[in-house]
Amino acid sequence: MYKKITAGIIEEIKKIMGEKNIVAEKERLENYSHDEFALKSLRKYPEIVVKPEETRQVAELLRLAGKESFPVVARGGGTGLCGGCVPSFGGVVLSMENMNRIVDIDTGNLMAEMEAGVSLKDFYAAIKGHKLFFPPHPGEESATVGGVIATNAGGSRAVKYGTVRNFARALEVVLPDGSITILGGRILKDSSGYSLMHLMIGSEGTLGVITKATLSMMPAPASTLTLIIPFDSIFDAFRSVPSMLVSGVLPLALEFIGRQVISVSEDYLGKDWPVRQGEFFLMIILEGEENELLSTSERISEISMKHNAIDVFVAQAQEKQEEILAIRSLVYEALKSRTVEILDIVLPRSRMEEHIRYVEELSERYSMWLPTYGHAADGNLHTHIMKTDREGKEISGWKGIYPEVRREIHLDAKKRGGKVSGEHGIGLAKKEYLGLFTDEPALRMMKEIKRVFDPKNILNPGKIF
Repeated sequence: MYKKITAGIIEEIKKIMGEKNIVAEKERLENYSHDEFALKSLRKYPEIVVKPEETRQVAELLRLAGKESFPVVARGGGTGLCGGCVPSFGGVVLSMENMNRIVDIDTGNLMAEMEAGVSLKDFYAAIKGHKLFFPPHPGEESATVGGVIATNAGGSRAVKYGTVRNFARALEVVLPDGSITILGGRILKDSSGYSLMHLMIGSEGTLGVITKATLSMMPAPASTLTLIIPFDSIFDAFRSVPSMLVSGVLPLALEFIGRQVISVSEDYLGKDWPVRQGEFFLMIILEGEENELLSTSERISEISMKHNAIDVFVAQAQEKQEEILAIRSLVYEALKSRTVEILDIVLPRSRMEEHIRYVEELSERYSMWLPTYGHAADGNLHTHIMKTDREGKEISGWKGIYPEVRREIHLDAKKRGGKVSGEHGIGLAKKEYLGLFTDEPALRMMKEIKRVFDPKNILNPGKIF
């Protein structure tokens, strides 16, 4: 189906990229054979890695790939969780790490233009001095702008501001035939034909390679406040959330997490969660004027106590707030060595409690630890299918149990009106379940769109479908 990367093709690539921007040594290719998916089963080595410095080089490479029939997989920070940037057919990994320049911070239009390889960490730092704010926070700040757009990343702040899709205003994209197009612009409204830009967002590098992006920003909030609310029952915690939202509280983030998971993250980071009471927690981040925050936090406290909260802890110091967020954000890293797979199911908010009850039943039935946490106000749940018990001892026979537990969790989510992925994407790991959650006409249209954009199937083949 695809040609191997021959010595002749490598010479052509060197002419395009320059020898310094090519990686071909086996030991150096290891870093480009995987993302952050826990198991090694999805890993696949590329034949060569190239690191373009400008859009023209990307275009020339894709023209060569079409002519010579070899696959190309674009890669950002490699922080994905479902094998989306794994080169399953070998070929070329197109690493965007050298295209890492912030082109313009446009304070007049509250937009920033940058290359696809800019990390979120560098982007956040660059706009902080302008007192600007980019709300999406997928968690891992080494993720790149191109990568989070290609997966339509979400994170904890999606409840108030939505996912990355809500902030993408323009994309420079190289299509599979090597042509370059600009989609969108420094505008807030656009009804000019089909929204091709939004088709690219979340397409996981299967329709085109994003080389530049313009993202909208907001003025930085005057103040932030983080609340930790402990409960003895996760279901009491869940039942308090609709009451908060109906009361007019719209937090920046509203997370739920259990004591057992927090303890693992505490040990991993060497940091202490500020609340010792309770088995389950809501973590709520508020933004706005200080007086407004105090008033809102009082309203949240009243509602929480009516739903059997034990107490309400308020963190005002920025350092303490950052420490709390770090413990929550790095839960996956803390659990990764013991995890088989982290799921990314999203449900109607009102069905979350039922689904978690079902997951608890599965945990008992299969004697498998299935810690679940996530975004309480947007319905996105992350269940870890674990190969160890709570104490870290390996579960006997987990390899046989894992597929059945995974299947049952997805079937239950489907029954409750859910979807397979809220923010991680499909990649390799989740593609067997896309058809379960997507009807045949929609799936057929998706495949037709792929064929129209990429008739030779050279861009990130084997993903999503």
